[in-house]
Amino acid sequence: MEKTFAIIKPDAVAKNQIGDILAVTEGAGFKIRAMQMTHMTRKQAEGFYAVHKERPFFGELVEFMTEGPCVLLCLEREDAVVKWRETMGATNPANAAEGTIRKRFAESVGRNCVHGSDSAENAAIELAYFFAGNTLS
Repeated sequence: MEKTFAIIKPDAVAKNQIGDILAVTEGAGFKIRAMQMTHMTRKQAEGFYAVHKERPFFGELVEFMTEGPCVLLCLEREDAVVKWRETMGATNPANAAEGTIRKRFAESVGRNCVHGSDSAENAAIELAYFFAGNTLS
């Protein structure tokens, strides 16, 4: 079994879509191994998205991720990283496949309701960033 990291972003939380997104997640065969609601600080968001620091959208991304609470998740299943990315759908909801989370719930490329790790290596880093010191079983 593989673990991956996911975030239900502030736009989806504000629209009361947590339960619907979790239902899709579990319906896709994921087990939720850890879950925490948090309101990211600017420092947390800047650290988490530091890889994008030089990109033109960095400031907007940090503002978005700190505008309200989000839900942090440790998800587990076989091929979790790849399967979660399939379940999320394309970053641009207009290009996302029918039935994916982003097709159903996202409003735009910038406000795309969920995050998912892009590799097993990054999943481990991202899980440690937010769940440091927790035993993820």
